Amino acid sequence: MIKATYKKYILNFKNPSGTSRGILKTKETWFLILEENGKKGYGETGLFRGLSIDDVPEYEEKLAWVCNHINVGIEKLLVELSHFPSIQFGIEQAFLSLQSNSPFQLFPSKFTEKKAPIPINGLIWMGDKTFMKSQIKAKLNQGFSCLKMKIGAINFNAEINLLKSIRKEFSPSEIELRVDANGAFSPGEALEKLDRLSALKIHSIEQPIQQGQVEEMAFLCANTSLPIALDEELIGVFSTSKKKALVETIKPQYIILKPSLVGGFAGTKEWISIAEKNNAAWWITSALESNLGLNAISQFTYTLKSTLPQGLGTGSLFTNNIESPLEVNNGALHYNNLVNWDFKL
Repeated sequence: MIKATYKKYILNFKNPSGTSRGILKTKETWFLILEENGKKGYGETGLFRGLSIDDVPEYEEKLAWVCNHINVGIEKLLVELSHFPSIQFGIEQAFLSLQSNSPFQLFPSKFTEKKAPIPINGLIWMGDKTFMKSQIKAKLNQGFSCLKMKIGAINFNAEINLLKSIRKEFSPSEIELRVDANGAFSPGEALEKLDRLSALKIHSIEQPIQQGQVEEMAFLCANTSLPIALDEELIGVFSTSKKKALVETIKPQYIILKPSLVGGFAGTKEWISIAEKNNAAWWITSALESNLGLNAISQFTYTLKSTLPQGLGTGSLFTNNIESPLEVNNGALHYNNLVNWDFKL
């Protein structure tokens, strides 16, 4: 018999971090702990307030239900939790962790053997021009060759000038630039703004307009001069048929997958399968999980063999993150297996 418990944990940001949903100072998360025959397994259910579809009042109640019904088996649990993607993800992790030789090695590979890092983008948070410029300089000094800049917080012309200043110094072959609008543009102005961004040889833009405007997004993807990536658009789409319909209608150039928000490993794999059948590329992004969740996402991502830089570098944002072997060096995420986990609950 498996015993299951959960524990809430509050992550504190080193610096208040600006997003399209306001300034973040803390991030709550939950750890799921399974115990069987003296072994333990760990998972993180990375709820993202204001973004996760399962940000509902009965969230913690559902976690308690999972702990009380853990012995019905993972397949039944995942079906029951179809509208709680972050809990699905936590359960997948916890069962893999329990069954593994090491609770933190969910997908043993060259990545976990310290032989193969994962290229990642350096994330530039929203803020005033001075703050964003200082972040860009720091990321370039840290060896990143792919930067992702969140836009839509300050004046668009100021953001264009920031991007121009990078392009003056670095060609597209030296620095790949991605931007994330988090739905900041209106459909009427989006094409013109995409043209201006495209002139700066930007790799892609995430979610230029608010999610849920399927016809408008399809029009943009058909007429854009800049490749478009769907992100928030994928959240809350549960059935296979609706996922297929969304991708076939919009025909995006890319989709971006956050396992905590799209139903864990199984949900991510289903989206990838649909995307590839529709000539859409993809990459994986973490969603402000602790190092426990980031570890699971990273190990999983490596097994998918994508050649694109991934969005996996959030572990250093928090003052009280879990000590782990995950390290960012020269624009890539490494698993330093000489470093031990320090996971105390």
